[in-house]
Amino acid sequence: MGAAPAPAPATAGSGRKRKRVGVEPAGGRSAGGLGDGSGGLAMDATTLELDAVKFAQLAVQRDHSGRYQEAVFYYKEAAQALIYAGMAGSNLENIQEKINEYLERVQALHSAVQSQNTDPLKSKQQLDLERAHFLVTQAFDEDDKGNAEEAIELYTEAVELCLKTATETSETGLQSKLKQLARQALDRAEALKESMSKSSQKEKSTVVKPNQPVRTFFPLGPDFSLNDKPQTIRAVQASESQGQRYTAEEIEVLSDKCGKLPLSPKQKAMFAKWVRPDDLTNNPTMIYTVSSFSIKQTIVSDCSFVASLAISAAYERRYNKKLITSIIYPQNKKGEPEYNPCGKYMVKLHINGVPRKVIIDDQLPVDHNGELLCSYSNNKNELWVSLIEKAYMKVMGGYDFPGSNSNIDLHALTGWIPERIAMHSDNQAFNKDNTFRMLYQRFHKGDVLITTATGVMSEEEGEKWGLVPTHAYAVLDIREYKGLRFLQLKNPWSHLRWKGRYSENDTRNWTPDLQKYLNFDPRTAQKIDNGIFWIAWEDLCQYYDVIYLSWNPSLFKESTCIHSTWDAKQGPVKDAYSLANNPQYKLEVQCPQGGAAVWVLLSRHITDKDDFAHNREFITMVVYKTDGKKVYYPADPPPYIDGIRINSPHYLTKIKLTSPGSHTFTLVVSQYEKQNTIHYTIRVYSLCKFTFSKIPAPYTISKRVNGQWKGHSAGGCGNFRDSYKNNPIYQFQLDKSGPLLIELRGPRQYSVGFELVTVSTVGDPGSSGFQKKNSGDYRCGFCYLEVENVLAGVYNIIPTTFLPQQEGPFFLDFNSATPLKVSQLQ
Repeated sequence: MGAAPAPAPATAGSGRKRKRVGVEPAGGRSAGGLGDGSGGLAMDATTLELDAVKFAQLAVQRDHSGRYQEAVFYYKEAAQALIYAGMAGSNLENIQEKINEYLERVQALHSAVQSQNTDPLKSKQQLDLERAHFLVTQAFDEDDKGNAEEAIELYTEAVELCLKTATETSETGLQSKLKQLARQALDRAEALKESMSKSSQKEKSTVVKPNQPVRTFFPLGPDFSLNDKPQTIRAVQASESQGQRYTAEEIEVLSDKCGKLPLSPKQKAMFAKWVRPDDLTNNPTMIYTVSSFSIKQTIVSDCSFVASLAISAAYERRYNKKLITSIIYPQNKKGEPEYNPCGKYMVKLHINGVPRKVIIDDQLPVDHNGELLCSYSNNKNELWVSLIEKAYMKVMGGYDFPGSNSNIDLHALTGWIPERIAMHSDNQAFNKDNTFRMLYQRFHKGDVLITTATGVMSEEEGEKWGLVPTHAYAVLDIREYKGLRFLQLKNPWSHLRWKGRYSENDTRNWTPDLQKYLNFDPRTAQKIDNGIFWIAWEDLCQYYDVIYLSWNPSLFKESTCIHSTWDAKQGPVKDAYSLANNPQYKLEVQCPQGGAAVWVLLSRHITDKDDFAHNREFITMVVYKTDGKKVYYPADPPPYIDGIRINSPHYLTKIKLTSPGSHTFTLVVSQYEKQNTIHYTIRVYSLCKFTFSKIPAPYTISKRVNGQWKGHSAGGCGNFRDSYKNNPIYQFQLDKSGPLLIELRGPRQYSVGFELVTVSTVGDPGSSGFQKKNSGDYRCGFCYLEVENVLAGVYNIIPTTFLPQQEGPFFLDFNSATPLKVSQLQ
């Protein structure tokens, strides 16, 4: 099969000439013409063109050498790079023709891939040599950072592994490589020990002065080149080692101490064994190139997670921002994740309010045919998809994952700010036109990641439209053309596409101009079902249920957070009548001219697998304009921004400020039917300066009195003079003047209130004195009275129901900053 590189793309610029594009696929044909691509993506067309050339060259190389599986992968990536280049405004000719050629070559290679024999797997001794190489690489990195003790230990471990393996093989060439690597590692270790010994004898500076002679050592030979220049051995200070070292078990190949992950029922039915990457392929690699199109979900019920992984990969590819590849460790000096033959990996996930390190081994489940039973990359050598999924499944309790939504999953992967937009008919706030305009603009600025999900539908309806009920889809692109609005979606299954308008089989609505604008050829799409399709915005609003957004936190200049706990014993089960026991916070914002936005994210911590599976806790955030003072009644004053209680761990509140100056709010955490103690994080994002703190309680002393209205003592309010005097009466004495809070709690079915009467005060009462105060309007089940300064003295309090003969128990709570004594008079 022949192939010839075409001229490289021209330098980006408005006046550049058209060039032919890409590389001819092996077995390819000549290309036709295609006009300019168009689009509003903030992408670099020239970079994408160069990516296309690079991937096409790699594809042809793999194709010629018979490595068809890798060739398929790179042909697909070359085609996708051209699609993105067209969207970014590329002036290259023949883009669509070249895309078609690459995809046709993919189709032609599929049969070859199926019949291709895999290379023999490496022996245990060859794998041990790779592990020793990796240990030396890690040692060199520690050496370069000045962590001498860690480096020495790693070098020593590599030496021991090499010598042990050399005795286990009779292959002369392999023995030679092992012994050479052992000598090189030993020499490094000895040089470091010598340097440490000299530095420990010095009394002063531990840093090598410029005029001091230093020993140099050269790279580790032609088989292990870490650098092409001699490296200086720095004098180092002997000290206690810091950080986690490799154990003997980890060197041999790590097996997670937490054991194997629980499998889902579908996995169990097909499961054969757990395997390592080197049991599957002769050339395991962490990642060749990040791509949303290579990700494939299998039988784990984590469609939302796979969709989240796909759009994160697409974002990284488009904007050259390390969103996914930055969370996998170990990494090389370029910050790129790398394969670890010792089997130990760390994945950074944002869980329960903070970034966390999740440690996993690389054992993966396969069926009796050796096929993976977890999500994977279509490039069989790549591990990143399977390992990131495994880390997330470990946190969530196993592959028997109950399912999630993309708000939760994307936040865990990226730490971006989650938002949920319901599209169903009972959401009156949903506006199709405004929502599309916002999505279009923000998506093309790179500000937001988007997924969408279907709701409940019948099997017949799903079959008719090519949709999966309650299933998540990644949004890969958003486009608008002559009043027509489209979203490009990806099914995480990598097959099964939309069958309605503008599907690949739609012969009525597609026009040549529209196909050109969307870089979409229905005939080509009919050949390969990769689960990617275009859908009209109106159809998405009709057949899908919800849109999940994840916003880039770097949009905000300022951010802070508070972690806290809400004990289930604090306050009533429902807060419909009283917010007195709800966590409350003061937010003060300094708004500049032109206005600003402040977003508040409430995240409930998930600490139990069953809790995550059933989502019984409903949370929300309610905002009041009360100058940061505590709120006691849910509707008095009315909320500035009311909250909807949802059973999602994340709830986002947006505060929009238009007038300059200081704005102070009270934020109240609320639950629906509180049953359990919850832990939570509140994170505030702002475009301007702000302060955020928990509202302090000015009271240091609390006393509770239990009482009841019964028979004669259920006298009702003051409107009933004859019986009012029969109500219970309590007397309390304040030793010093200070703030006072009195709360009355009674049966919810009764309206309750109380009167506070001054008996005597110490000294001149002045303006702070009063004869009587009351709790205000009678309210169902709860009322309160808060006085900033009550004079030292003696006071009576009379708790009542509104009507006489309303019997039941009640609680009187006294809160003050000074000692008080309470007794019952009647």
